[in-house]
Amino acid sequence: MFPIRDSVPRRSVPVVTHALIFINAIVFFFELMLPPHGVEQLFYLFGIVPARFTHPDWAAYVGFPVDGYWTILTYQFLHGGWLHIIANMWTLWIFGDNVEDRMGSVRFAIFYLVCGSIAGLTQLLTNPDSTLPSVGASGAIAGVLGAYLMFFPTARLIVLFPIFFFPFFFEVPAVLYLVLWFFINLFSGTAALAGPEQVGGIAWWAHVGGFVSGMLLCRLFV
Repeated sequence: MFPIRDSVPRRSVPVVTHALIFINAIVFFFELMLPPHGVEQLFYLFGIVPARFTHPDWAAYVGFPVDGYWTILTYQFLHGGWLHIIANMWTLWIFGDNVEDRMGSVRFAIFYLVCGSIAGLTQLLTNPDSTLPSVGASGAIAGVLGAYLMFFPTARLIVLFPIFFFPFFFEVPAVLYLVLWFFINLFSGTAALAGPEQVGGIAWWAHVGGFVSGMLLCRLFV
């Protein structure tokens, strides 16, 4: 299921939501201008590489800067391809405006970055030996989804559901979509723990950590 729009009307211009989409787009277009090895270096320098923190001797050997805690923020603005950024920014566009309405722009910006940081830490803790970089806004956006679930439990979504390559549109309760989304990520993350090499490039536990932190922290930002 792919969300198309929700039933909650927007009360104000979502300045931060628009700004986040714009910043992510600018960073992505910068990535497109780099050669493949440049993108790889960018991801390793500004993405979250768990072994960089859990194996400092290895990190020093391969040449990582000593102090890299800022990557907990910078990884949130990098994306691995067109599908990655389009899916993330579209989801932020659908759900972010209403959460920003409820919190206010400044508090929403802080909330977004906090959830993204917790998401990154969750991924680090569940796969501490990984030498591959995690990048993307999906952990922070998962926090937005968790907040949306808490703030708008009666909302409804129009979703696209392709059947045999034909697009069908359905109206479903937002709570059904969000709970299903969460358990798919939880199940996939649990399965990945048994074989981290089979994660398939998706940071499932970042999604889980972001979603749960969004649910638990959202009331503090109202």
